[in-house]
Amino acid sequence: MLDVDIENNLALAGVAQAAALVQQIARKGTANEEYVEASLSSILVTDPETPQQVFGKLSNLSLGYHTLVAQLSDKQAMKDTEITRYIASILGLERKLSRKNKAMSELGDRISHVQRQLAHVDFENPQVVTSLASIYSDIVSPLAPRIQVAGNPDYLSQPATQRKVRALLLAGVRSAVMWRQMGGKRRNILFKRKQILNSAVKALRLIN
Repeated sequence: MLDVDIENNLALAGVAQAAALVQQIARKGTANEEYVEASLSSILVTDPETPQQVFGKLSNLSLGYHTLVAQLSDKQAMKDTEITRYIASILGLERKLSRKNKAMSELGDRISHVQRQLAHVDFENPQVVTSLASIYSDIVSPLAPRIQVAGNPDYLSQPATQRKVRALLLAGVRSAVMWRQMGGKRRNILFKRKQILNSAVKALRLIN
């Protein structure tokens, strides 16, 4: 059983991981596949027995925890304003989504469709990322101003990169939904910064 602090902020590490992966793919065209798969597959875990089950094992969120520690640290040099912007945009999108019952219902239907797809194709099949990307484009993205993703134009102009970025943004929103369900609020990042930072450090100790 996980420490309550770790469990309550687990999903915020999921948001941070999605943001970090978006940045890596936009800049380098690639990212650690284990983390990408953990983030994308979390979208399809809709009835978990525990919060940790959404991401599999805790080490699947290692990048997210390292990102959280850097972002919440007292050391200004460790912070990345681009990551901050992505996290804030993802949390803002989730708030908009949570107020739209029709969009939430459509989201559930479309995720169920992808779950059914997995009976016929492997998770690694490009069709799965394409489906997740289209859910983001059709349902989530129109709810707020478009998230401007910065990076290398050579990679960002490639349709496969665009799809992966959108799918990861959807994963970030899925984590944001879960964080809210666990009692998380955007203002907590400001007012409970030390508590969240300590939970991330504790999680990394368990992983290491």
